[in-house]
Amino acid sequence: MRQNITVTPQVAQDHGLTPDEYQRILTTLGRTPTFEELGVFSVMWSEHCSYKSSRRFLRNLPTTGPEILQGPGENAGIVDVGDGLAVVFKIESHNHPSFIEPYHGAATGVGGIIRDVFTMGARPIASLNSLRFGALTHPRTPYLVKGVVSGIGGYGNCVGVPTVGGEVYFDEGYNGNILVNAFTLGTVRTDRIFRARAAGVGNPVIYVGSRTGRDGIHGASLLASREFDAKSEELRPAVQVGDPFTEKLLIEACLELMQRDLIVAIQDMGAAGLTSSSVEMAGRGGTGFALNLKAIPTREANISPYELLLSESQERMLIVAKAGCEEDVRAIFSRWDLEAEVVGTVTDDGQFRASWDGEEVVRIPVAALTDDAPVYERPTAEPVDLAERQSLDLATIPLPTDYGQVLLQLLTSPNLASKEWVYHQYDSFVCGNTVVQPGSDAAIIRLKGTTKGIGLSVDCNSRYCLLDPYRGGQIAVVEGARNLAVSGVRPVALSDCLNFGSPEKPEVMWQFQQAIAGMRDACLALGLAVVSGNVSFYNETEGRAIPPTPTIATVGILADLTNHVTQWFKNAGDVIVMLGETKEELGASEYLASIHGRTAGAPPTLDLAYEKRLQDVCLTAAQERLLSSAHDLAEGGFAVALAEACITRPEQPLGATVAVSGKIRPDALLFGESQSRVLASLPRTALPRLQAIAGAANITLTELGVVGGADLNIVDYFSMPVSILRQEWRTALAQKLTNRPQ
Repeated sequence: MRQNITVTPQVAQDHGLTPDEYQRILTTLGRTPTFEELGVFSVMWSEHCSYKSSRRFLRNLPTTGPEILQGPGENAGIVDVGDGLAVVFKIESHNHPSFIEPYHGAATGVGGIIRDVFTMGARPIASLNSLRFGALTHPRTPYLVKGVVSGIGGYGNCVGVPTVGGEVYFDEGYNGNILVNAFTLGTVRTDRIFRARAAGVGNPVIYVGSRTGRDGIHGASLLASREFDAKSEELRPAVQVGDPFTEKLLIEACLELMQRDLIVAIQDMGAAGLTSSSVEMAGRGGTGFALNLKAIPTREANISPYELLLSESQERMLIVAKAGCEEDVRAIFSRWDLEAEVVGTVTDDGQFRASWDGEEVVRIPVAALTDDAPVYERPTAEPVDLAERQSLDLATIPLPTDYGQVLLQLLTSPNLASKEWVYHQYDSFVCGNTVVQPGSDAAIIRLKGTTKGIGLSVDCNSRYCLLDPYRGGQIAVVEGARNLAVSGVRPVALSDCLNFGSPEKPEVMWQFQQAIAGMRDACLALGLAVVSGNVSFYNETEGRAIPPTPTIATVGILADLTNHVTQWFKNAGDVIVMLGETKEELGASEYLASIHGRTAGAPPTLDLAYEKRLQDVCLTAAQERLLSSAHDLAEGGFAVALAEACITRPEQPLGATVAVSGKIRPDALLFGESQSRVLASLPRTALPRLQAIAGAANITLTELGVVGGADLNIVDYFSMPVSILRQEWRTALAQKLTNRPQ
């Protein structure tokens, strides 16, 4: 039944459109829009769909390279890995839905990103996630953690795509707005890549998958384009509900369809549902669409044309098939017990048209919804208290009296404690491709039928970004690449998920601008391309924005899978060395936050040229099989990295005895987070060759000690049994989560 609602400026405002935007609609159409047209404009011009505040900054990112087959602009990016194969990947946010309804919000985030990947013709083979929650002392945090983790596991495990890595952080800045960023990677033959570009006037538009319901109307599109307030709980009906078993059928049906020469284009019905998939396919192809909304399969009675256009019901795809192939498409989907109905045609008039009972209810130029959508140059302003935030007098930081207890406190803090409680709820081995599962610096999966592997990492230190978004953006990129390099994997490309507060605030837009500039400079220095991603604005509640969080998912290639390296010590008697230099830097550190309760100071300094040489040294050493282990030094500094190398070993933990020295404060020596450092172990016979490689690259190499024993012994500072460190580290997070009422 059609909703007879008269469109007024107030109705437009209720749809999230500004007065200027509504006037622009009137000018574009030359008339007052129908209620359905207003809904279409509202979702397509939303921040989530149009990138109207971010587009001008995103153009600064490097997006091309010799191995890049597809950069931004499609459902996912594509990297050539040789032998006629490519990997397809993307990361996206599902923050607001997950805060309102954690299980279904997180689950449908996983389902949506999987569809973005197989839409390109790729079989999904691995997923990651980056999760940010409020302080564990906040009463709602344990409930959100349990719901989100259950949603990710419940969907990913059932659909049969392994979750092979990720990150989980806790910070009071996310108390009112958590972040759930989901990543998926798939493999595809380079001659079987599909894109979402409608072509062929008269070709049928076919709806496939689940029937349409009323769930998710104004969900991911408008829900992600508004900030939260005290009444956000009332938005729960706008969160979609997913069905992983239907998704699995949809994957198989679509991949079977793609094996035959039947279709021209295909796209997931994600945010803004039928509207965005239609408009974006037509926009990319320079065509028009004419839809018959009465033909849409529904699961509820009396769904209106407005609801059909905007519903975000899950597990649905839109296909442009070749004329005359309709019955073949129907037969394939029928075999998988899925709907497939012709709902429209491709036209040559450049219009997005939709009819209901023979009456045209939508007629909008496609360009007005895509290329000609509003683009804003919002004002930027450096926060007035930035210098105060970055100020840190180390003389005001007392030195610890017991360095061993400080290490134990750090290892059991929410951000550094083992995340086993989280990732043990995920199936990381389904499909049989996982070589390195969660627990090392990077996940590694095999490419079946080849000797190659793919490395995956997801990273961001939001504290760094809060205190200096430019350097924080740089470090997010280089840490992701370093996590791959220490694993023996050559970093190639990345997908970004840029989580920020309201773009209408000059301070937030300054943070965004600075983070993008930092990411750009780091990518250029390391030779990386940004091939896909997502911008998530309005992550704030009652005026308080989250810490800026540009999450980076990095993908790399391992030419010989047998050359991969993991972070834990392997052999008693191996030499322990550090590549890189430790400086007197405590600003923005986990030590400063967890031990001294302060978020202050500038993030660690970064020399991009030095970082590139360091990563090249790691890759050469891995290729020559010199290393027993290698581990990036990140949050918690040297002492935490050393402890992790001892206690993350899957078998019985191995101890170590090392001696460190330097003309800097002992706490900076042990817990500072200086960049461009790697902790490695190797047979003594391999040490001269590593010294030669490091020396040729002008990278400092320091011999520290030896692997072995039952204790972690840092001479002159402390000695502790690794069995105790491991037990405390492994159980801390689970105890904090399960000992609190939901």
